[in-house]
Amino acid sequence: MKLPEEVTLNRAARTLTLRWSGTQTATLHCAALRAACPCAACRHARLTAGTVHVPQDVTLLDVQPVGHYGVQLAFSDGHARGIYPWPYLAQLGA
Repeated sequence: MKLPEEVTLNRAARTLTLRWSGTQTATLHCAALRAACPCAACRHARLTAGTVHVPQDVTLLDVQPVGHYGVQLAFSDGHARGIYPWPYLAQLGA
């Protein structure tokens, strides 16, 4: 998977939009991103409890690239452990 050409955080709408070459675009809501966090603690919560508790008003505070691999997202609820690979984000946006 190629890197997105553009990553845009819309704090007011609580969305993260990724645009790849051509017309492929994915707009993901912050609450959905937080619920899909790929870190070990969140994966464990989904396996044992079936879900991750996410405040509905959660938003992104920061988006940091992690090499060519993906991004690390920092959420307003203090969670900032998961690294979201580009293919995973594309899958979430499909």
